[in-house]
Amino acid sequence: MSSSICILFIFMVLYILSVHVGPAEATFLPLSTESRWITNGYGKRVKLACVNWPSHLEPVLAEGLDKQLAYYISARVRLMGFNCVRFTWPLELPLNETLGNLTVKQSFQRLGLNESLAGIEVHNPWIVDLPLMTAYEEMLAVMERKGLMVILDNHVTTPGWCCGLNDGNGFFGDEYFDPKMWIKGLMKMARMAQKFPNVIGMSLRNELRGPKSNVDDWYKYMEQGAEAVHSENPNVLVILSGMSFDKDFSFLHNRPVNVSFSNKLVFELHWYSFSNGNAWKTGDSNKLCGQITASMMDSAGFLAKEKGYPIFVSEFGVDMAGKNVGDNKFLSCFMAAAAEQDWDYAVWALPGSYYFRQGTKDMDESYGLMNHNWTAVRNITTLKRINALRLPFRGPGWNRTVQHKVIFHPLTGLCVEKRPVKGPLRLMPCQMSQMWTYTANKTLEITGTHYVLGSSGKAEKMVPLTVSLPHQKATQWDMVSDSKLHLATKAEDGSELCLDVDRYGLVITNKCKCMDGGDPNCDPASQWFKLVNSTMV
Repeated sequence: MSSSICILFIFMVLYILSVHVGPAEATFLPLSTESRWITNGYGKRVKLACVNWPSHLEPVLAEGLDKQLAYYISARVRLMGFNCVRFTWPLELPLNETLGNLTVKQSFQRLGLNESLAGIEVHNPWIVDLPLMTAYEEMLAVMERKGLMVILDNHVTTPGWCCGLNDGNGFFGDEYFDPKMWIKGLMKMARMAQKFPNVIGMSLRNELRGPKSNVDDWYKYMEQGAEAVHSENPNVLVILSGMSFDKDFSFLHNRPVNVSFSNKLVFELHWYSFSNGNAWKTGDSNKLCGQITASMMDSAGFLAKEKGYPIFVSEFGVDMAGKNVGDNKFLSCFMAAAAEQDWDYAVWALPGSYYFRQGTKDMDESYGLMNHNWTAVRNITTLKRINALRLPFRGPGWNRTVQHKVIFHPLTGLCVEKRPVKGPLRLMPCQMSQMWTYTANKTLEITGTHYVLGSSGKAEKMVPLTVSLPHQKATQWDMVSDSKLHLATKAEDGSELCLDVDRYGLVITNKCKCMDGGDPNCDPASQWFKLVNSTMV
């Protein structure tokens, strides 16, 4: 099969999936929350699989309209497998009438962005003479017509790139962050959003941070902001960000948020490789994944697991060139955690380029899903892998079978397939996964049968399925290494063998690698598997 046919096939599959789990599941609006899940009017879980589409930089216009039709970009978002957009906005857009009334043409001319303006005049001439506030609303209408749910995200106050620790934009009371004006802006946007039923949520403020950060003001103003949004638009989810660049909610362990409404609160989390400095570039993957995941669960993940609130990972992403060592190691760990926790998410970011970012015109976005000219996906392999997270593993209304486990492979986003008991086990999309039970005796059984995952006791051999008999001891699989992502058993010589995947996608056993942590360049990802609770096969 030629590469072009392969790509076409992948997009056909993604399109079919997008139709299956796109806005049809959200038809019965508004959305609400049921414990840790987001649900529609029928009480069925709606998993948010979003992409970030910035509109908060200096031009104050959705990025990419100089490169492609707005309708094309929105349709491409759906085709890539996403069902929603986190659409950013600066606080000055609704509050500063001088800014909001500038036309798109005037906004670009004042910044000297004549080439970008010329591109917009070619691809989207209908938007050129609209005021910026009207242009923002018209983009919501475009996304509505293309079947995309939208979350409005107040990203910054003054239009521009985000975020610096001391940029005066990070916490209540900062130079550019007046809480009273912020609440006024939230109310105006919430009121505007009533016109667009596809606006299903509002994120109150992006990445709270900086030297003024304190818990008491977080509660004071976040509760006020939540009440303000709800009073103007009770149909939207209210999404609260944490502190320390959206990484820390630990203060909520013992002190809940106090608001007058229920079943509408969601908490957003950001997680990148650089959230931990350079650790992912130089550290041992197993140790880092174990430690950082545990820390993340303690600082934010507990909200879903213990408090019963949905978690929306509203930003994560990697360098789409695929050459960033730290990002590559991080993504496998993130995929394992996101699958296990079944989080809603939004990838950073859609743009292949920006009109104007940090003083540079037509700046490339290495984390962008689209290429620089917005004509194609930048990295189809990474997109396909991320798309593995878009189907719910469980949740209200998705209980199609008994609860079981799937054996998820974070490096590929695939699972050990469902198939007849004869023949080799291989990786396939998780909706084709086998149902497994991990027993107290540490055996992996096909749920409801006597078949168990066996081992030949030798490296580089395919993993067999064997019949569990009372007089025979079944193969035991221990979750080992600091990451707890290796499934290991004993070899004939007493050493450890781990589940692995060969170049053809067949599941094999191999000598466990990267177990001693002595070589930070050792990559264990092919041997990482996660046992994920599911009701979805």
